[in-house]
Amino acid sequence: MALLSSSSKGVVVSLPVLLLTGAAFSAVLFFFLFSSPPPCNCPVPPTTAVGGGGGYRSGTGERISTSTKDIEWVKKQIEGNGLHMADNVLRKGINPRTRQQQLQDLVQFKGISHYEGEPTNNHTALPCPGELLVEQHHSNYGEPWAGGRDVFEFLAESAHLTPNAQVLEIGCGTLRVGLHFIRYLNPEHFHCLERDELSLMAAFRYELPSQGLLHKRPLIVRGEDMDFSKFGSGTMYDLIYASAVFLHIPDKLVWVGLERLAAKLKPQEGRIFVSHNIKFCSRLGGEECTKRLNDLGIEYIGKFTHDSLLFNHYEIWFGFRRFSA
Repeated sequence: MALLSSSSKGVVVSLPVLLLTGAAFSAVLFFFLFSSPPPCNCPVPPTTAVGGGGGYRSGTGERISTSTKDIEWVKKQIEGNGLHMADNVLRKGINPRTRQQQLQDLVQFKGISHYEGEPTNNHTALPCPGELLVEQHHSNYGEPWAGGRDVFEFLAESAHLTPNAQVLEIGCGTLRVGLHFIRYLNPEHFHCLERDELSLMAAFRYELPSQGLLHKRPLIVRGEDMDFSKFGSGTMYDLIYASAVFLHIPDKLVWVGLERLAAKLKPQEGRIFVSHNIKFCSRLGGEECTKRLNDLGIEYIGKFTHDSLLFNHYEIWFGFRRFSA
């Protein structure tokens, strides 16, 4: 029997061909429905601080990073208002003062309050040291304070954080980065281990109150030697990060910290990020480092960089994840 026949009405397909075609289609459909590719262990591609179009949004739809449309908008505002960048000179104002001059005023005149009587008449709820009021601690990092926002955007996007995520920072200092996580996350979801008393004083007595973030109740603990016991045993973290901290810690202590934190990182989705370098690992040699990480259930996923929104700077980060429960 012929499979195809031609007539004045066109090409006619015979019944056997229809049956074979239907069978082939069913086989292909069955293959795609019931077969799945093997799990991928590929590293997550790096992200940048400035989004491509609409800016990165969390799972709840909340904006995290600055978008190109945001950049265009602010440039139009500057142009529309006829603004031009002037030399960095002392501006005119009611009482223009440098930080050092402000601090001297605070010391000499015992603050800028108008309460001149007994301390009991001073209605300041949280009296703050002058050094913090003039924000001297913003100059402790060797680069602009604004860079903390860049770090937050990179880490939050790379770990795909939602406000309900749990985050731990090792060495949060004066909250240059932490403030942005505290603002974004749900109350009590930001944890930090910090050893420096002056940094903690700046965090509790100035940054959190002045930013209106006391209600977020971050769990910030003074401690060292990678002692995370005060954070409880039940918390599982979506993100653990250390910004320029492991540079100043003995390699042996870094490994102690990783051993204690490996089981507290969520498998697969959870991320550990370390900035600048990972000499605690590379000094062991590639094979030995990989073995020690794997013994902890951790694997290296890649090297990442992100740019700054406001100044000519980029930062290097090294990512890890927990591959098994």
